[in-house]
Amino acid sequence: MDADLFVGDGGLDPPAPASAREVWRARLNRWHPRHWRGSLKARLALGGLAALLLGMSLTVWWMVESAEQDTLVQAGRHEQAEATRTALSLGRRIDVMRHALGALAPQIEADMVNDPRRMGQFLEHQAVLRGLFSNLFVTTPQGRLQVYVDPLGMRTPATDLSDRPYFQTMLRERRSVISGPLSGRVAGEPVVVFLQPLLDASGLRGSVGGALRLTSRELMADLAQATDGAQDITVIVSNDDGQVLAHPRRDRVLAPLADEPGLAAAHARWVAAGRPAQWTDDPQADDATHVIATAVDAGSGWRVWRMHDRAALLAPLREARLRAMRSSAALAFLLAGAMMAFLAWQLRPLDALEARAARLLQGDAEGDWPEADGEVGRLSRTLRHVWAERRQMEDFNAQVLRKLGSVMSAAPVGIAFTRNRCFELVSAEFCKLLGYPEYALLGQPTVMIFASPEEYEGLGPQVGAAFAAGEPYVGEVQLRHQDGRVFWGGLRARPVDPYDSQAGTIWSVNDVSEQVHSRRQLEHAAMHDPLTGAMNRKGFERALSFEFAGQPASRPAAVVMIDLDHFKPINDTAGHAAGDAMLVAVAQAIGSRVRGSDTVARIGGDEFALLLPHCDHDRALVVAEKVRQAITDITLDWNGLPLRVGASLGVAELGAQHENVAQWLEQADAACYEAKRSGRGAVRSARGTLRVVGSGS
Repeated sequence: MDADLFVGDGGLDPPAPASAREVWRARLNRWHPRHWRGSLKARLALGGLAALLLGMSLTVWWMVESAEQDTLVQAGRHEQAEATRTALSLGRRIDVMRHALGALAPQIEADMVNDPRRMGQFLEHQAVLRGLFSNLFVTTPQGRLQVYVDPLGMRTPATDLSDRPYFQTMLRERRSVISGPLSGRVAGEPVVVFLQPLLDASGLRGSVGGALRLTSRELMADLAQATDGAQDITVIVSNDDGQVLAHPRRDRVLAPLADEPGLAAAHARWVAAGRPAQWTDDPQADDATHVIATAVDAGSGWRVWRMHDRAALLAPLREARLRAMRSSAALAFLLAGAMMAFLAWQLRPLDALEARAARLLQGDAEGDWPEADGEVGRLSRTLRHVWAERRQMEDFNAQVLRKLGSVMSAAPVGIAFTRNRCFELVSAEFCKLLGYPEYALLGQPTVMIFASPEEYEGLGPQVGAAFAAGEPYVGEVQLRHQDGRVFWGGLRARPVDPYDSQAGTIWSVNDVSEQVHSRRQLEHAAMHDPLTGAMNRKGFERALSFEFAGQPASRPAAVVMIDLDHFKPINDTAGHAAGDAMLVAVAQAIGSRVRGSDTVARIGGDEFALLLPHCDHDRALVVAEKVRQAITDITLDWNGLPLRVGASLGVAELGAQHENVAQWLEQADAACYEAKRSGRGAVRSARGTLRVVGSGS
């Protein structure tokens, strides 16, 4: 069992202090942050702190969120009530103003309308009406302004009101009217006009009216302020067409209500809802920046809008949430500290168990294991049992290693145990075979004993395939001795555990250089002509089969068949020894005119052949001509007698039309025969001019 089981991240505790002062110093040292970092106590405390913070945060968030929702709902109800109350108050005041004008009309005598001076004096004494209106005026039945009284005094402006829609309505219906918002022709400011007809038995004798300046601090301006004194509440009055009649900002008077910042989206929702008389916007809408309510005065059709700033409304709750979060965090840290102290007290047996395990790893097997209840007690008993089993296992392993060492020392072959591509165990014979001392191999990568890294990497897939098939690997590979000498090693490998690739591999190695050399000599003799050293027919046919099987990647390739001319007379006149010497000279001449990758073969008595891989037809013809000329240039001096030969050559390029190797050779033979028949000493091509004759013809 790995010793890491008993080692914590903080390392081993120091040995027990000898003095009381050192005891207290050690106890205080346990509270140093480096001993808590990464410990179970710290993780539990941090987990508890995170849980407390999360729980408190969620609780505070949920409470404040609920409070915000309730506050918005209550604010919506309050604003609706206030808007309704304001609309009723506005209606009552409009009624008062209309009734005041209605009560004034009978007091105006018929001849007073045509006497501006007398009429002006009369109006100047109407203190109540002058307090209700910005100005008072009287017109003739034709709409000409007779007298105009305002805080600046009495005037008689030459102004005609006959084209005003409200005046025409009064003429047509003979009743009191209230105009829409318009620009006053005398004062030049936005006004709303109240107009009362002057009627008697003879008919209409004129009209009396009063105007409210919408930008002055009179009735409309007073209504446009926050009625309960709050600075974050805005009250706006509009007519039923959505035109602002009163606003805290004078520049907004007569502007479209739909352009009002903070009110535009709510106004669109009110229009979509069918323009109800009383209406409260959804205070939790995504685009809501205000709590908005509206109510209408049925008599005038004027509408009161109340806007309560949502951010200002919720600011106390959000401030309370921030304070609560801070308090929760402080409380959570205090509780986490208390939890850490409690955990330290509860986990004292675990600290004692850790110290006991540390002493075991230092070789101190004496002493008692700490006693405890619960999980720590069970852990202590488990570790004590594991330690006993480990002692038994170590004793058993020591015996096995001693026996294994004896076996490896007596083995006549080199034995090595490898794991993770490194040597973990090597025998004396293995070290002797490779010339390394044992210490120079243990722990080192296994690639160091191979002739090349490429050969080492190529061995891996072969070993893996053998192990996957449930068989040991057996093979030969070139190894490198410590002095640099390369030799052939016979390898045999078997996994320690077929089902666990990490368990390692057992290797046996012996020197098989002599066997490999002998085998290769036999293989060479079986494939080569002993006289000329060129490849024999068997070897040549194997090379042709390999080239043929590699199609189409192996194309272009060509075969050249060579038949010597005038060779038989040499044997007849000079003897077979001279013929053999000539064959050797011919083989050398052919080899001098071809590439190292080309194959030169003697396939019969005086018949030679060439395999030209990666050589097209035209290039093959050039090579054949060079070979023919080299053979023709041979002059062999034999006992004072010059001997010469010629050659006839046939060339056949490998193509898709060839069904097998025999057909390819047959075509080259036919071309060679054609060269011989046409007079010898020539090169003929089989492409396009010769018919390939099958074996059945």
